[in-house]
Amino acid sequence: MDAAVKRKHYFNQISFGWNVIFNIIMVAAVVLVVMPLALVIIVSFSSTQSITRVGYSFFPAEWSLQGYDYLFKLGTQLKDSYIVSIGYAVVGTAMSLVVMSLYAYVIAQHNFPARRFLTWMLFFTMLFGGGIVPNYILNVRYLKIANTFWIFLLPGLANAWSVIILRTFLKTAVPDSLIDSARIDGAGHFRIFGFIVLPLFKAGIATIGLFGFVQRWNDWFLALLYNDKPTLTPLQTMLYRLQNNINFLRDNAEIAATPDGLLLIKSLPTDNLRMACTVMVILPILLAYPFFQRYFVRGMLVGSIKE
Repeated sequence: MDAAVKRKHYFNQISFGWNVIFNIIMVAAVVLVVMPLALVIIVSFSSTQSITRVGYSFFPAEWSLQGYDYLFKLGTQLKDSYIVSIGYAVVGTAMSLVVMSLYAYVIAQHNFPARRFLTWMLFFTMLFGGGIVPNYILNVRYLKIANTFWIFLLPGLANAWSVIILRTFLKTAVPDSLIDSARIDGAGHFRIFGFIVLPLFKAGIATIGLFGFVQRWNDWFLALLYNDKPTLTPLQTMLYRLQNNINFLRDNAEIAATPDGLLLIKSLPTDNLRMACTVMVILPILLAYPFFQRYFVRGMLVGSIKE
């Protein structure tokens, strides 16, 4: 082994001391990430009296299911809101991925005449937008999709930045020569996209799909703006309205006509209910993330190595 190879091998090694230091840093980073989540879960199981006495603590003075009891006393509203949120996130993400992946495939074709114009349209929508008022008029007056499930699917069907990422990913993961070879063999665009592009493209689709799923799952403003039906209220919007109503009642407890009413209003959960709502919201994301993780990591690394 010559000196150059030895020197390269030396620089690629990590000594035992540095290895221990890096492991300590990573463990500390994991603890810093996990501790806030653990605190949220613990506070959600703490009683109101414990939170008043010791505040947010990893060791509450008293355990309680008060926040969860209040949530599950909502009856079918919690179940309906969960169904709407799951449908919004799953169906909306699936439809969005179909549209954006086909759009990305089209503008990635070097021999497509209109690809420059379609790419320019994407950049234009990233720089200029109509705002809330034109969108509201379009959805309510012309499309007439307010108070319907379509309001959760159509407005966010395509995202310009995600399409550009998918287009770049496709150009990196799928060589033009492979598509040209398939076209020479007689394959059409739909066959090329379904049998050649998609198998090589699934890491990028899963990455964008995870981002879109999380964005839709956490969205509460869309239903607050366009929906008045309780059966079409997503989970996040329901919890937002619930928390606002409880805060209003507690801040205006003098509106109660009887001492019993005052006592009932003052006994309503606040902080533990807020944390219980947070746990109910993040639980599906925590369960879904492991299924996307391998594609997510692979998608983030594509294009980082150049040959």
